[in-house]
Amino acid sequence: MSKLLRRLAIDTATDYLYVALSAGDKVIESYYQPGKRDHSVKLLQEIERMFKKYDWQVSTLDEIIVGIGPGSYTGLRIGVVVAKVFGWNNNIPVKTVSSLALLASAYQGDSLILSEIDARRGNAFLGVYQNTREGLKLVMQERLTNLQTFMDSLSSSFVRISYGEPDLLKILSSNLLEEVKDIHLLSPNYLRLTEAERNKINSSR
Repeated sequence: MSKLLRRLAIDTATDYLYVALSAGDKVIESYYQPGKRDHSVKLLQEIERMFKKYDWQVSTLDEIIVGIGPGSYTGLRIGVVVAKVFGWNNNIPVKTVSSLALLASAYQGDSLILSEIDARRGNAFLGVYQNTREGLKLVMQERLTNLQTFMDSLSSSFVRISYGEPDLLKILSSNLLEEVKDIHLLSPNYLRLTEAERNKINSSR
């Protein structure tokens, strides 16, 4: 009988903290709740609680999946640091996935998915995804831009999603995961406005 791969998935890029354990093709436990700027404390508490419940150890993990943003600078660092420490200290493979892709995975329909994370002042981190027969696909490159302007530019109908518990199994079956080759180089994805976008925003003020 083949061993069921044990995975820990975490994402701290948004106001919602996401933690999940999966064994083989099943998610056996998950946590998805809004935080009160306490992700750094709550993340480790939830991991410890889940591990204790299923008698898991960090050292027995086969893989760690971490959302690397885009999103809050402070929030992003928390999840990435935990993934790096766990991965490095226990020689566990780490894979990354966009936090926008995690959001998009919560939607089960076939419409275009506008995945968004608030970046304040009318701006948002955005990505356009779609569920296909081959799995969840990135349709349009992720970016940081003005939300309303971007929505006006879309010619097709779409569903907006800014929160929702990720579907980890959908992510696992997609081609959206990237293996970390050098754990020391693992870093969050801080999308930045292009110079043209910054100039456009400044000129409208």
